[in-house]
Amino acid sequence: MTVDAHHHVWDLSVRDQDWIPEDSPIRRTFTISDLEPEARAAGVDRTVLVQTITVPEETPEFLALAASHDLIAGVVGWTDLTRPDVADELARLRELPGGAYLKGIRHQVQGEPDPEWLLRPAVLRGLAAVAEAGLVYDLVVLPHQLPACAKAAASLPRLTFVLDHLGKPPIASGALEPWASDLRALAALPNTAAKLSGLVTEADPASWTVADLGRYADTALETFGPGRLMFGSDWPVCTTAASYTQVTSCAEALVSHLTPMEREEVFRTTAARVYGL
Repeated sequence: MTVDAHHHVWDLSVRDQDWIPEDSPIRRTFTISDLEPEARAAGVDRTVLVQTITVPEETPEFLALAASHDLIAGVVGWTDLTRPDVADELARLRELPGGAYLKGIRHQVQGEPDPEWLLRPAVLRGLAAVAEAGLVYDLVVLPHQLPACAKAAASLPRLTFVLDHLGKPPIASGALEPWASDLRALAALPNTAAKLSGLVTEADPASWTVADLGRYADTALETFGPGRLMFGSDWPVCTTAASYTQVTSCAEALVSHLTPMEREEVFRTTAARVYGL
């Protein structure tokens, strides 16, 4: 069976998702009930639900959802890393209903104007608290922020950093550098892993092909290896460029040259180990 290590849900009747453009086809509510039939049809039996916005109410809601739905095996939530009592807040989250499902923390670093936001002293203190809590940290960044990711990971060897969407490489333009070199620098650190996710939306959404994504997936496989790579659908964001079935089929094609054991790592073992599912 397969682990989908990266998807979202949101309910616009509960709160707005202000990052979604008004004319976007994903500007509507997406629930776990919407995902489940597609995931099951694709052979996915466990998922990791990932935060979408930086509000404290979302993570408790996701933890409760995980506790009530057997598809969700883990949650990557959000908390303010710069708050002085971040360790206490992480402990509080774990005491909530479903708190055992909290596996990691994420912040929308891609939206921070400072390319070295991760290296601010207050942020590094917060990241140290994440490590102390036994959680992982998901990195959602743009390519120019990858050098700061490597510096942060080097300074906190006890914290596992998981790079979402391979750092959003410039697939639409076809450029590899400096993304590839910066990815190699991050992957050289043993406390890092990455998600084979979010690639279809970095390509031309109307005309992407598996070959378009292949150079970037191959670079990730060469640098991280299948033992530190995991599949993620990035549903429902992916639906702006591909269906859930198309995304899973694309991922299977991207790793089709690997051995059966290596494919098992990408589609199940890595995520289960990194997130403690």
